[in-house]
Amino acid sequence: MATIFTKIIQGEIPSYKIAEDENFYAFLDINPNAKGHTLVVPKKEVNKLFDLDKTTYQNLFLFARRVAIALEKSVPCERIGLSVIGLEVPHVHIHLIPLQEMKDATFGSKISMTNDEFNELAAQIRQNFK
Repeated sequence: MATIFTKIIQGEIPSYKIAEDENFYAFLDINPNAKGHTLVVPKKEVNKLFDLDKTTYQNLFLFARRVAIALEKSVPCERIGLSVIGLEVPHVHIHLIPLQEMKDATFGSKISMTNDEFNELAAQIRQNFK
């Protein structure tokens, strides 16, 4: 059965897409720790990060770097945090989180955003993605 991320990649579930290429997909987390919290996933459905083949692993992080640079240009922050901890979805994913303070990286508190805010932010980040 396809994961929720595969369904997002295939367009079965809507997302606030940031960037996409033939192998990877980045989109805003709909339950964000901070404004701009983004998920980066390989299109290939693999459960665990270290089960990725070497090339996909390396390219995932290169793609995530490009997304993080665009994110930092779009959302004022001290830095972009990176976390790979997901147990909820059996599909490799990287969390890129604009950090103002350490609590932004703890997954303990969430922020709320409207659909319009998500759409505006996604468009702004896409403009900065190169």
